Amino acid sequence: MLGKILGGILGARAAERSGKSGAGGAILGAVAGSAIRRASLPGLIALTVGGYALKKWKARRDAEAAKRKSFETPPSAAAA
Repeated sequence: MLGKILGGILGARAAERSGKSGAGGAILGAVAGSAIRRASLPGLIALTVGGYALKKWKARRDAEAAKRKSFETPPSAAAA
């Protein structure tokens, strides 16, 4: 019971940070607690490594998009 409550609180906070609804994040957090409890150790390790790789890929993609956008902006528009 305590795990579902903590999962719901953490899920709601994560949803707020990402701009999604807090209720959806709370439900996802509560479900994730029971899913993690049933997962095996190799599964948890794979999930952690995959999440880290996704985070790095998104950061690299966003940095490249910002770099392209800076080259696309004409100098006269940047000064205005």
